[in-house]
Amino acid sequence: MALVGSGEFLGAMVEVDAELLAGRVQRAVFLPTAAAEEGAERVRYWIDLGRAHYATMGVEAVPLEVLNRDDAQRPELAAQVAGAGLVYLSGGNPGYLAHTLAGTAVWQAILEAWQSGAALAGCSAGACALTRIADDFRRPGRFGGEGLAVVPEFVVLPHFDRIEHWAPGLVERMRPRVPLGAVLIGIDENTALVGDGAGFSVRGQNSVWRIDEEGSRSQFRSGDHLEWQESAS
Repeated sequence: MALVGSGEFLGAMVEVDAELLAGRVQRAVFLPTAAAEEGAERVRYWIDLGRAHYATMGVEAVPLEVLNRDDAQRPELAAQVAGAGLVYLSGGNPGYLAHTLAGTAVWQAILEAWQSGAALAGCSAGACALTRIADDFRRPGRFGGEGLAVVPEFVVLPHFDRIEHWAPGLVERMRPRVPLGAVLIGIDENTALVGDGAGFSVRGQNSVWRIDEEGSRSQFRSGDHLEWQESAS
């Protein structure tokens, strides 16, 4: 499991993807769903970038063009998830992504692949969608705000080292929305929080931040282990 602040399909994340695929089938299924509202050109950008990225790693790349809920219910698309070593949700709108996948055949196939041993990763919007809150940050509440809750102990703010530049005050607005038992986590760009089933550790160039109920921030650098359970208790 990986929650990534930014950098999907770029050189900065090669080591993280290699770690996720270690000992697994070298087949990456990736979904540009979160970018669907941005248009065909942007979707094609993510598909081309993903193909090139995994080609340099010697990994089979399987883009899954799930652009709306009708696509997400198509059995032929859901079937392509089987046999993946890694399933990856890339960036865009986290609210749209969670709304599109929740309760669908494709999402069920992703869960089954993950529960059978595939790695699961989300970057930016994808990281948000895998946690408790997946909102449209520009138009809050548009999609209901509920995430897919694969990682229910976290609420994630990606691009954390830059997020206040394009969404001033977002951190303070998010703090009171964090559900009981969850922790607000900021993940810097080109940085990932990687879980191994026992806990989460930081990978990448920058830092991960834990924001407590009072707004205090604890910094974790590459190699550090995030003790989320203590904060959530």
